[in-house]
Amino acid sequence: MSLTNTPSANRLHIGIYGKRNSGKSSLINAITNQHTAVISDIPGTTTDPVYKAMEINGIGPCMLIDTAGFDDEGELGRLRVERTQDAVKKTDVAIVVFCDTDIEQESAWISMLREHGIPVIAVVNKSDILTNVSEIAKTIHEHFSLFPVVVSAKEHSGIKNVVEAVIRQLPEDYERKSITGGLVRPGDLVLLVMPQDIQAPKGRLILPQVQTIRDLLDNHCLIMSVATSELDAGLAALAKPPKLIITDSQAFQTVYEKKPPESLLTSFSVLMAAVKGDIHAFVDGSAAIDSLTPDSRVLIAEACTHAPLAEDIGRVKIPRMLRKKVGEQLGVDVVSGPDFPEDLSCYSLIIHCGACMFNRRYVLSRIEKARAQGVPITNYGVALAKLTGILDNISYF
Repeated sequence: MSLTNTPSANRLHIGIYGKRNSGKSSLINAITNQHTAVISDIPGTTTDPVYKAMEINGIGPCMLIDTAGFDDEGELGRLRVERTQDAVKKTDVAIVVFCDTDIEQESAWISMLREHGIPVIAVVNKSDILTNVSEIAKTIHEHFSLFPVVVSAKEHSGIKNVVEAVIRQLPEDYERKSITGGLVRPGDLVLLVMPQDIQAPKGRLILPQVQTIRDLLDNHCLIMSVATSELDAGLAALAKPPKLIITDSQAFQTVYEKKPPESLLTSFSVLMAAVKGDIHAFVDGSAAIDSLTPDSRVLIAEACTHAPLAEDIGRVKIPRMLRKKVGEQLGVDVVSGPDFPEDLSCYSLIIHCGACMFNRRYVLSRIEKARAQGVPITNYGVALAKLTGILDNISYF
């Protein structure tokens, strides 16, 4: 697919569980700050699980699952509970909503969730009307060793704490989703264009290249690798066009001009942006390039702390391209490693590297900080595609 969508399978699935009328749907509406789920004082309003794709600050693309109450009754209720059980199979992180001290059914469901290896967050809802919140919280802690988050979905209090609790419980495999899985199938031929310039350590490949090759092998793809100077010979040697071409972002223009029309094109940096960060934020942020003026200031953020080399992509090539487009007076600052300014307000744009050295949660925290201060943020690969005028022709998942 193109850069404009994130498939459901690549989103973190957050399941909301609890008894009927415990306020599950109201909690989802409070988290999304939208009228996402139908709410009513009548128990059993939610029937089949409702799936809502969202972008939540700090989490990124996710799918909220509003489930039927697991205390539903009757034949229809039994079917609803079965659908709720099916939703467990799709849940990455579970939120169990409590509103009283009778926890027998919650206990059974938490045991089931834990058996599936799903992290559980306990939430005590309706704190605006309950008089025994402390007693409920104590009961939860004694029985499940969980420290519940106390909220009032109606008054939108404590909602930020729920989001932070989800971030803390992100499963390990959330960091290790397939780099290329949405673009290829087993048996597909993939051509890698890998410039062996001064940036690549002698005798070795850079980390994004290594990670991508391993991911393609895991996806049972056929792989051919060439340097940029051998691209013509590589394409001529193939019996058919490759399904996908992955290039270094610096060679985007050259590869785009030579690629077969039926071949998809992306870059290592764009793939890293999709896996490690928020690709939609990066694509949206790249639009700020068109608004830069000679008086603007841009922040280049590198994850690595390597010593600068000649023709460094972040310190030399991207600033050069920006100044060619905007003007030589454009201000550019560069930070590396854990250095990242607290105050970003002086910048018109942040351009982040592929972040192969950072985990997703860390990259998302930077995106969140930029968003909170109203500063657009993009990524090396996305920025280079934008600057070369081919962003709409680049794929990621």
